[in-house]
Amino acid sequence: MPALKIAIQMDPMEAVDINADTTFDLALEAFSRGHSIWIYQPETLRLENGRVAARTTKVATFGRTAGGHVSWADEEDVSLHDMDVLLVRQDPPFDMGYITACHILEHLMQDVLVLNNPKEIRNAPEKLFVTEFPDLHPPTLITSDEPALRRFREEHEDIILKPLYGNGGAGVFRVRPDDQNFSSLLEMFSQFYREPVIAQAYLKDVRAGDKRIILIDGKPVGAINRIPSADEVRSNMHVGGVATAVDISARDREICERIGPALSERGLIFVGIDVIGDWLTEINVTSPTGIQEVRKFGGADISILFWDWVEAQ
Repeated sequence: MPALKIAIQMDPMEAVDINADTTFDLALEAFSRGHSIWIYQPETLRLENGRVAARTTKVATFGRTAGGHVSWADEEDVSLHDMDVLLVRQDPPFDMGYITACHILEHLMQDVLVLNNPKEIRNAPEKLFVTEFPDLHPPTLITSDEPALRRFREEHEDIILKPLYGNGGAGVFRVRPDDQNFSSLLEMFSQFYREPVIAQAYLKDVRAGDKRIILIDGKPVGAINRIPSADEVRSNMHVGGVATAVDISARDREICERIGPALSERGLIFVGIDVIGDWLTEINVTSPTGIQEVRKFGGADISILFWDWVEAQ
């Protein structure tokens, strides 16, 4: 396999947790195969006369060494049209800056394999894309209309409120039937967010875990369960959720079979979905995580599977 030129749009590589970060793991596998890697932050991206460039830094050395996992060659101003592959891996927030970067990256599509497809990243926010499969997700309301939110709470009693474009569990609240903070929460959301709020029926199965399933080109390749701590409604590991081994169930496979063709057709090649009980709650297409945890618990080495797929293209 000839060496590939790979650009990665991400948050600073120096700050990643080498034992947990998915982008680091993907980059390390690519580097170990002899591919060349350039890293850049989205604020250095530019579109000039129809051509896309960025101020990048080429990786000189790379390894799983705490505090010294990466060293750099000199900074370079690079035409991204000269790359073979570009990975979009910066973390949300999914804001206008993120959306604008996707617009710019679309100009590369004739020359470069951009993963995931930036047009489809832009069109598939995690909590909105899932609504295209209404029979797979729990009762859900997306709105800024307070009377509608109150009716939803009256119907479902125990609910979750969260920002539509949030990430990492930030701003997620459980509102029980006897909770007197509902009005205050709606006021807070209206003050801090211009976008609608998302309300969902609370799923008791979350106490058994929030399953993250990784798909490559629409096919499930690994899963990990994330169990919330006793005093948390959120299962995210950075707020105390505990990762455990888990099998991909028949229901999980049914969900993957339903959404897989849509992911593949849209060029959403590296995707992480969240499943609680029998319900699909999110389809993560921006910078899905979890592959190191899958491997730690005896699952597939997803970085190997991913680059095998890329090289086959």
